[in-house]
Amino acid sequence: MTADFEQRAVLMDEGRMERTIARMAHELVERHPDMKDTVLVGVRSRGVPLARRLARAIEQALGASPRVGALDITLYRDDFTTIAAQPVTKGTDIPFSIDGRTVVLVDDVLYTGRTVRAALDELIDFGRPARIELAVLVDRGHRELPVRADYVGKAAGTTRDEMIQVLLAEEDGRDVVLLLQRRRPSGGTPPPPTPAAPKPAGGKPRARKAGARAKRSRARGRR
Repeated sequence: MTADFEQRAVLMDEGRMERTIARMAHELVERHPDMKDTVLVGVRSRGVPLARRLARAIEQALGASPRVGALDITLYRDDFTTIAAQPVTKGTDIPFSIDGRTVVLVDDVLYTGRTVRAALDELIDFGRPARIELAVLVDRGHRELPVRADYVGKAAGTTRDEMIQVLLAEEDGRDVVLLLQRRRPSGGTPPPPTPAAPKPAGGKPRARKAGARAKRSRARGRR
């Protein structure tokens, strides 16, 4: 969890995530009953273990597992020059040809669509697939590019001040999908206290001094 956000809700626990991935696998099988010419390519980092889980679920349904590759889009991002002076890459690993095949891109969260755009750019550098589809565990909306997922685990309406965090056992030690809320300022810096009105010399209010002078005048008049 990032320092600027706090947990608001749990969208998926381990059991819910397992059932969601199984459902997505069945949707893939329904659309592609013969997975011979269909491959899964996960977008690093959490798209890769999700693609592998989908492949295992498909194998349970069909008796055969589609091939799985990994895509590192770091160098294809449109904000590449702003993310870091020397960004760390984990490497792309697609040990098979994608020419003439259906490639199913797999990612954890679909947000603006810019990650998908970068993934498409990189895939085209590897070959010419017959079709490219998109599978995401969570679609949180707020698209900035005309991108739509073909397989969605869960659609979660969010605000700009919220964030979806997907944790996977392979990467994080546990399976959970969290909805995070940006922390609100704790009231900010309190205003400085209003300074007290200056007191006259001697620490007594002027009214009391005036009253004392009047008393002394009356006393002198009676003498």
